[in-house]
Amino acid sequence: MKIHNTLTGKKEEFIPQQKNEIKMYVCGPTVYDYIHIGNARPLVVFDTFRRYMTYRGYNVKFVQNFTDVDDKIINKAIDQNITYKEVSEKFIKAYEEDAKDLNIDEEHTIHPKATELMDEMIDFIDELIKKEDAYVVDGNVYFDVSKADKYGKLSKKNLDDLIIGASGRVDEDGEKKSPADFALWKKVKKEKEPSWHTPRGYGRPGWHIECSTMSRNILGDTLDIHAGGEDLKFPHHENEIAQSEALTGKPLANYWMHNGMIQVNGEKMSKSLGNFFTLKDIKKEYDLIIIRFWLLNANYRLPINFSREIIEQSKSSLERLNNSVFRLEDILKKLKENENGLSDDEKEKLEKLNSFEKKFIEVMDDDLNTADAITVLFEISKFANTEVTLQSSYEFAKIVYNKFIELENVLGILNKKKELSKEENLIIEKLVAERIEAKKNKNYEKADEIRKKLSEMGVVLKDNRDGTSSREKK
Repeated sequence: MKIHNTLTGKKEEFIPQQKNEIKMYVCGPTVYDYIHIGNARPLVVFDTFRRYMTYRGYNVKFVQNFTDVDDKIINKAIDQNITYKEVSEKFIKAYEEDAKDLNIDEEHTIHPKATELMDEMIDFIDELIKKEDAYVVDGNVYFDVSKADKYGKLSKKNLDDLIIGASGRVDEDGEKKSPADFALWKKVKKEKEPSWHTPRGYGRPGWHIECSTMSRNILGDTLDIHAGGEDLKFPHHENEIAQSEALTGKPLANYWMHNGMIQVNGEKMSKSLGNFFTLKDIKKEYDLIIIRFWLLNANYRLPINFSREIIEQSKSSLERLNNSVFRLEDILKKLKENENGLSDDEKEKLEKLNSFEKKFIEVMDDDLNTADAITVLFEISKFANTEVTLQSSYEFAKIVYNKFIELENVLGILNKKKELSKEENLIIEKLVAERIEAKKNKNYEKADEIRKKLSEMGVVLKDNRDGTSSREKK
């Protein structure tokens, strides 16, 4: 597989440190609010990368942190007169609900919290002070950027330009040796502020040291892949590199992956512009699996536009794929298992199916080209709709169905048909039979009335050319 490495600016062959294992760290949310549509993109993109590499036979050790102590969390806690833990726990729970609705593989995700590794962070900082890569001023600790090897190598920024750019900003009490230096530890300033004890007094960590400590504690000194949104390249990821490599003398990560930003109706998403959407709000109207499908229909490194029209188009496209799957399920129920083996003609058709899978692998190996992978799924859908009928053998239909499901699951976009109760099924089957009879008698008005009634019950009915019907509970 080849991926675009932000560090080198080139598409490179991906070679993990260990043959069949990938150590991957993705920067997770700061849990002070509900996650928004922009947060969803790295969740979906890198979950898909993990799913694909698992499909290709790798054991992926996948870590995504929760930043559960931060200025924004503390300020919200003070404003609401609750503890910072109550704030973070509330929004971690909300995150978990959204992640489930996005079909993120949480079962195989390691979620460290910053507050769980305070001793390790303090030790990390102590070592940097001993090595003289960090310095203490009145209880605060800063990283000395002048000591960093090639600072700016990830973001392609020049240190002299950064110092000039930062010189006009407000310094914390004018303590830094250089405006570009950044905080590793902050002393307590507010009475209700959470704090931990160190040899320098009470305080809490800076943002950047949290990720460096969590990734090192779980995955070791050097990661195979470090990933996140493009907005994290500087200063967050640049500062992670500086402090981690100063401590260990080793590369923090061999490959860096960054997803592009999201625009809303062609504009940058912003609360001030009134175009800011949380997933909590979006899923009042749309299943989040549609959002996942939309996100994967574009190059992950490029900006992507969010609009109602685009989401409606994605909804229709995903329904077409799902209806092919539902049609196959209906056919399999009607075919008798093992009645006939594969015919010679069906064996030849399976060669075509295999060629689709090879194409799927080819495009996904090209820097996670999910847009073209979705195109391949539509080709399989067309193949299934044309070649799998009630005259097919059960074995042939089952092979096509399993391959379709397998590749849809790699992208995580399979929207399973919701289970109906026995009573619901009986009512629906009766209405469907009445509608078929109405159509035979060319009573199209009655047929339309029944379709409308089914829709009001939350059932989408799709007619197929071979006389079968695909039904889905909304």
